[in-house]
Amino acid sequence: MNEKKTGPLAGMRVLELTQIMSGPTCGQLLADMGADVIKVEKMPGGDDARGYRDPAINGVSAPFMMMNRNKRGLAIDLKHADGKAILLRMVEKADVLVENFRGGTLDKLGLGYEALRAANPGLIYCAISGYGRTGPYADKGGFDLIAQGFAGLMSITGEPNRPPVKNGNAVSDMNAGILGALGIVAAYVHKLKTGEGQIVDTSLSDAALQQLYWHAAIFFATGRSSTPTGSAHVLTAPYQAFEASDGWINIGGANQTNWERIAEVLGHPEWREDPRFSSNRDRMAHLDELVTLMNGVLRTQTRAHWQAAFDAAGVPAGPVHTVGEALTHPQTLARGMVVELEHPQAGKTQALGCPIHFSATPAQITRPAPLLGQHTRELMKEFGYDDAQVDDFISRNAIAES
Repeated sequence: MNEKKTGPLAGMRVLELTQIMSGPTCGQLLADMGADVIKVEKMPGGDDARGYRDPAINGVSAPFMMMNRNKRGLAIDLKHADGKAILLRMVEKADVLVENFRGGTLDKLGLGYEALRAANPGLIYCAISGYGRTGPYADKGGFDLIAQGFAGLMSITGEPNRPPVKNGNAVSDMNAGILGALGIVAAYVHKLKTGEGQIVDTSLSDAALQQLYWHAAIFFATGRSSTPTGSAHVLTAPYQAFEASDGWINIGGANQTNWERIAEVLGHPEWREDPRFSSNRDRMAHLDELVTLMNGVLRTQTRAHWQAAFDAAGVPAGPVHTVGEALTHPQTLARGMVVELEHPQAGKTQALGCPIHFSATPAQITRPAPLLGQHTRELMKEFGYDDAQVDDFISRNAIAES
């Protein structure tokens, strides 16, 4: 049976009709914060991420497990008349439905917002798509790579005079999921006040464009589009990765005080008065010279040496970790950002923790990602069906259980 939820969203019931990354990110955040998230997967095969089997743990997709913990799983054929009827019954008792299909897909199945609102006027319907529900691209599909290119992110990522580079992570997908979750929470507050549901509409392109704050400010002020600057900041210096003797270290000289401290730590207080470096504008104009001089000093000692020196001086600095170094660092572990779960097929697994911490209503991470249809029977009973009806639906391929 469904365990008692204690997070800040305890009592919210969410139907998640999503796959891959953006929608699952949204659903997982809501689940971590206490919502009862029911992952409704297509038949056959379920979420396409189940097919990402490199890497896999005991035959189970590691990417799928990462994005779908804390949820219960139900498999429904939404093209089947009984499958549609089952979903509509579930909608009647749900607060939220999240989907990330191409625009118009659910409408073609007779399960668009108007049909669902007729079943539940208080429903919050969150649609995460490639380009949103309006505009000339509303019906186009989208992927993270495409959104990053569309929004200009690839034109500002990487090193100068090199081909366009995608951000190393699926920033459009994940940010769209975060924005969807934020929109749902805001709409839920409105619903609690008024009883009124609504559409929450965001997209990969919106989520990618939202990442352009500094660069949009430059364009709106000057009419110029930014170009790649590697790890360097587009507005301030020194603020980038530098070379120590055993690796890379980020140094954040984002204001004049920090710059003056950096010059002291590096043993060159005269740099503070050097006309090339005395102000932020001067440092930006002579950035290549500044980086060359700083690297010349930094390469003489280890990252740990410089980290200790900058910490003592109050300068923000930190090593450029590998993924493994980041996930095993004592600070990461102290924040609960790595958790262990026991999966029925994969066995003991690890996952990322919830990045939002609450003092009174802490997040709970207790369920591994579900097997396809793992909770079908349990959920069908919660929505008023008996075992005979469940068996009948299964026999006619309207639903499936693991």
